Amino acid sequence: MNTEIIGIIVTFILAIGISIPLGKYIAKVYAGQPTFLDKVMNPLEKLFYKSSKINPEEGMDWKQHLVALLTINAVWFVMGFVLLLTQGSLPFNPDNNPSMSPDLAFNTIISFLVNCNLQHYAGETGVTYLTQIWLMFLQFVSAATGMAAAVAVFEAFKHKTTTLLGNFYVYFVKSITRILLPICVVVAAILIFQGTPMTFEGKDTITTLEGQQVEVSRGPAAAFIAIKHLGTNGGGFFGTNSAHPFENPTYLTNMTEMIAQLIIPLAMVFAFGYYINRKRFSWMMFGVMTLGFLCLAIPNVMMEANGNPNIAVMGVDNSIGAMEGKEVRIGAAASGFWSIVTTVISTGSVNSMHDSSMPLSGMNQLLAMMINCFYGGVGVGILNFFVFIVLAVFISGLMVGRTPELFGKKIEAKEMKIAMVIALIHPLLILSSTALGTAFPDMTRDTLNNPSFHGFSEILYEYTSSAANNGSGFEGLGDNTPWWNFSTGIILLMGRFLPIIGPVALAGFLAQKRYVPESAGTLATDTTTFGTIVLTVILIVAALAFFPVLTLGPIADFFTTTSL
Repeated sequence: MNTEIIGIIVTFILAIGISIPLGKYIAKVYAGQPTFLDKVMNPLEKLFYKSSKINPEEGMDWKQHLVALLTINAVWFVMGFVLLLTQGSLPFNPDNNPSMSPDLAFNTIISFLVNCNLQHYAGETGVTYLTQIWLMFLQFVSAATGMAAAVAVFEAFKHKTTTLLGNFYVYFVKSITRILLPICVVVAAILIFQGTPMTFEGKDTITTLEGQQVEVSRGPAAAFIAIKHLGTNGGGFFGTNSAHPFENPTYLTNMTEMIAQLIIPLAMVFAFGYYINRKRFSWMMFGVMTLGFLCLAIPNVMMEANGNPNIAVMGVDNSIGAMEGKEVRIGAAASGFWSIVTTVISTGSVNSMHDSSMPLSGMNQLLAMMINCFYGGVGVGILNFFVFIVLAVFISGLMVGRTPELFGKKIEAKEMKIAMVIALIHPLLILSSTALGTAFPDMTRDTLNNPSFHGFSEILYEYTSSAANNGSGFEGLGDNTPWWNFSTGIILLMGRFLPIIGPVALAGFLAQKRYVPESAGTLATDTTTFGTIVLTVILIVAALAFFPVLTLGPIADFFTTTSL
């Protein structure tokens, strides 16, 4: 167990160590400064702009950014929906997988479009190689969409007063060519050398140790798995996701995949500081996010490593931890750490079954998605945190009797209304959808894997995961039904685009304001004190919104299943 803990610490330290120089590199990419990939990527990007008739020198205001973002996403939705409906009769289908039903295709294409990858199908049997490639494409562009939206917010604070926030298409293209694609090549290479398939051949027949013949699915998995983690998408090429021995063959791949999903969300925090030349502010954000992350991760590692106390009371050896739903090659401690990495980062990939986690571990996984701003997904995590910064600045300004200011821009009524609406949309989507799911038991009762409080947690988890663009689930919830496909599909759309529209609009309004030079009385936002205020605001909002529903689910589950 000590070896597992050391592996976790090394993984987290490596992720931070990579993210700091990566953040500086990302800031240089978006600022248009020279980088080592210029000679390779500049000609490709120019060809793309020329063929698509995009003028990369043209600036956009916040409304134009959002129009471009929403338009291209609408096009991808239509193309992907048609592809999933007809995949059974299209090429690259060596295993003869069938086409999807309309409700499942609706849910699947939305899920990958919004960077969630909530899969109501088994990866190797639900889609063909052709549609796996299309979904992989969506994992690139959905991640780049979130990153481009974040850079528009960066741009708002780089200038004293402006109406233009750069060019969405330039940020979008550079996110893929300069950041996502190069790192994906490295991650995929590690996976391939560790045994992950990368082939267009169909199923292979193997002989088990018992002498039985078994057909095993293969496919172009390594590339898919690399971007699923790096872009914080999370969709599994295989049904059991990163618990599958082809998706995650060894402890090295387990570390690699965790690092891959951590580095860009962490790097975006540092990139913000480099981009606007406020490095201390980025360290304040990193400190708050990391403290929140550790407060969730450390208890989960301990609870999963210590195992189920009810089993220990029965006299059964429990020294290897709570191993139900976990892989022996990974272990209980590393599985507990992954469960918080994937829910805090909003990746949604799993290397164990979260439904089998200890009750309070499940609560922490839910809290990570409910808070949804400790690191968060690529791009959108920092957008969510930005909303809480605005709230904290406003509250701090009231406390000291000054007009609230952030980087020389006054926070007034319009900005506060937008920030409050965005802060409340997330709990509204989770709580209202969960209420509907329990109010119509005929739609959900037969799909639950457990009764009572744990069954309620399965419903709560599914909608929380959808609203947070996460994608993990308390499986076996039988979620491939019209009710789950349509209801979560709607929550997926609202949970993705409303939290992007709000912060970009908020940044656009602030960018247009007259710059007010900082003075001795200006609130310092790069201090430990302000970081404490931000963290307090986040925790108060989360507690007021979610504590009652958590008592009905994982907390009640804990008190009814423990013998202590």
